[in-house]
Amino acid sequence: MVPVDAEQIVMLREVLSTTGWLERTAEFGRALRVTSRTPGGLLLVGTPGDDPWHLAAHLDDESRLGDAPGLAPTLVRWAPPADAPPHLRVGPARLEAARRGETLLVVAEDDAPVPLLERVDDARRVGATILALEGGDRELRGLAHEALTVPPEETLLSFDGAQHLVSAAAGQEPARAPRGLRSRLARLLDAVSGPVVD
Repeated sequence: MVPVDAEQIVMLREVLSTTGWLERTAEFGRALRVTSRTPGGLLLVGTPGDDPWHLAAHLDDESRLGDAPGLAPTLVRWAPPADAPPHLRVGPARLEAARRGETLLVVAEDDAPVPLLERVDDARRVGATILALEGGDRELRGLAHEALTVPPEETLLSFDGAQHLVSAAAGQEPARAPRGLRSRLARLLDAVSGPVVD
C-alpha cells in the first residue's frame, strides 16, 4: 500500500462521491468502530502472503487521534520472526484464543486459504465478531457478520484505497444524540408513557 496523504483522500472522495463507495466504506468503518471498543480486542489478520501492515498503522493512528483505544489493532502474522518486537510477534495462535467481545478483521484481497477460513469460523463460533474486507471471496463473506467487497474489476476504487477510507471512517466520532430541551422532554415522555407505536 502506498502512503496516501490528506489531499489524495480528498481527491479520492471527490471521484467516488456519486458511486456509493463512500457510503459503503463509511458504514463498514462505523461497524469496525462500534464493534472494537475493548483495548487489545481488535485482531487484524491478512492472508499468509500479505500482512495488512498499512491498515494496522492507519488504525493505530485513528485510535490515538480519535481517542478510541479499541481501534488499536493486534496485528496477527502468519510467520512472525522470533526476534521481532513483541507486538510484531503475534502469530496465528492468537486467532485460536479469540473470544466473545473481540473483533476479528480479516483483510484478504485474494481468496482466503482454508487454514484462515477455519480459524475465522472457530472465532465466530466462540462469539467473536467477524468483519471482512475482501476482494470477492464468497466463503469469507459468508463467515463475516459484516463484509465489504472490493472486486478486482472495480476501476474507481482500489483495494488499498478502500482500506484508507475504512480506517478514516472508523476514526470518526459517531454523531451524538441532541442534548437540547426537546430531546430531554421526548425521553421523559417516553419514560412516562412508553414510546409511540405506529
